[in-house]
Amino acid sequence: MQDARDCVAVADAGQSQLCPLRAALAAPPCVESYDEFCRVALSLFRFIGAAYATGASDCWEAAYRFADEAPGIADSPLLVARAALVRILRGGRPCELCFMPPSCRRLSKDEAELMRLLAVARRKQPGELESMICQFVGSDKEDAATRAVNALALC
Repeated sequence: MQDARDCVAVADAGQSQLCPLRAALAAPPCVESYDEFCRVALSLFRFIGAAYATGASDCWEAAYRFADEAPGIADSPLLVARAALVRILRGGRPCELCFMPPSCRRLSKDEAELMRLLAVARRKQPGELESMICQFVGSDKEDAATRAVNALALC
């Protein structure tokens, strides 16, 4: 493993490459890299995460209002309810999930992982989702989290 102090651009066949740490910092995950459905789900995750972090019911109301105003959403209360899978995910982890504010363009590590889970569920690749969820929440919450992610993906 390369020491972070040794991270410098390295010439490889005439092209400059960054070390993995610099590459990760240079290109943080961004909201724009996801489709409209995933962006709506991310905003809902953020409102719900804020509700859990602050205990404020206003955050839940904001989630419902946002879903009501989102284009192409037929059943916004159902979408918000399914986005509440955050509750299941929170219970299966040793630490809190990290959510950015709803207007932020960048993604936290946890948000990027949630977006990956949602993308895999929407692709319907057998077995892939289960192994990812097990890494994210552990085996004791795997079944409930898998059902919740699949339900959200089918909205």
